[in-house]
Amino acid sequence: MKKQQASPTSSSRRSFLKSTSALAAGSVTIPYFFAQSNPTCHAREKNDRPLLGLIGAGGQGTHDARRARPFADIVAIADADENHANRGKQQLSGGNAATFRDYRKLLEKKEIDAVIIGTPDHWHTRICIDALKAGKDVYCEKPLTLTIEEGQILCRVVKETGRVFQVGTQQRSEPAHLFLKAIALIREGRIGEVKKVQAAIGGAPQGGPFKTGDPPQNLDWDLWLGQAPSVEYRRERCHGNFRWWYEYSGGKMTDWGAHHVDIAHWALGADDTGPVSVEGTSTHPVPFEDGMPTKDDSYNTATQFHVNCKFADGREIVIRHDTDNGCLIEGTRGRIFVNRGKLVGKAVDELKENPLPEGAIEKAYRGKKPGYHMRNFVECMKDRSLPISDVFSHHRALTTCHLANIAIRLGRKINWNPLAEKIVGDAEAAAWVRREQRKGYEISG
Repeated sequence: MKKQQASPTSSSRRSFLKSTSALAAGSVTIPYFFAQSNPTCHAREKNDRPLLGLIGAGGQGTHDARRARPFADIVAIADADENHANRGKQQLSGGNAATFRDYRKLLEKKEIDAVIIGTPDHWHTRICIDALKAGKDVYCEKPLTLTIEEGQILCRVVKETGRVFQVGTQQRSEPAHLFLKAIALIREGRIGEVKKVQAAIGGAPQGGPFKTGDPPQNLDWDLWLGQAPSVEYRRERCHGNFRWWYEYSGGKMTDWGAHHVDIAHWALGADDTGPVSVEGTSTHPVPFEDGMPTKDDSYNTATQFHVNCKFADGREIVIRHDTDNGCLIEGTRGRIFVNRGKLVGKAVDELKENPLPEGAIEKAYRGKKPGYHMRNFVECMKDRSLPISDVFSHHRALTTCHLANIAIRLGRKINWNPLAEKIVGDAEAAAWVRREQRKGYEISG
């Protein structure tokens, strides 16, 4: 891995924070930004706090940025929706952050240490690559990629640049530590060898047909579309509804799948591998032909599904829409169930008489004190270690989700070589590891 880039000097930080020069079109000037005017700048000297840029200031991006404020300062915001950027500017920096429509202008600011990326899924990979090559550490929301190939490219660029990269799969860090305790129980052998994990992620909505219209003036619709096909504006395609269109996301399979399938891989100890076959059934809200929706005015991601992902050693992950949302982890000596509200099972009950050994939780958390996901990111920025939700393990888990979507869209079993990371024996299906990208928005590593 390449040597990490040094943080900006204190003088360069002061120069940046005091800058009042006009920025590029679509931006505002940056007033003097200092700790005394920012109530979140407590407990640390100003120059010890990383400077962050937020790219994608919708609901999730703003949520992530709020979680970063106890540890860092938000000094720049970029969004294709001007209203989002301006709202984030007020809420996250008291009106002090610079705002841009074009995220590349934000990345030009060398004093910015890292970026939080909260855009829709189809923009994640390109922005991540540009940020990594600009020398920024990256916190990017899940699901990290739109295709399997994007994940392969991202893993390569992270290795080449040596930047710290945290994926927003916060279940590995959630405050109650329920998922972390489940992993600690597994690592201590309390349920024996894990043989199967059932990841129940819930179904997706259906809706449409939706009417076309003119995009609002505050939204750059062409920029928002990015690599996706150019289509007429429908309000239900963007912002909070983008997940239900394969053009921009993978539906519930990659939305909640990014969380629970990640836990399933973690439980199996499969952070660096994947299944050898994936097959299942599904229900889609619109007709499909050769894996593609035949209507463009309605949600098109699967509303129901049941997918079996089998590993070479016989272990299995089942991804399903029904039953209680969460992960049922089955071992040779018992099973446990975990979700964001509970951790149950015989092995959990036995903790009263046989608690986990001292340090077991920290060991499962890669040797660090468990805490908030954003804090883990900032700590790893400082010591240049691997965050708890690293790009490599997330790519493997999300590959399983992408393969599941390929299988249910084509309606057949997919055979996968996890070592070569290739679909085998099916040339048509193999072409689905990538998607055609609109000219001017192509992704390359």
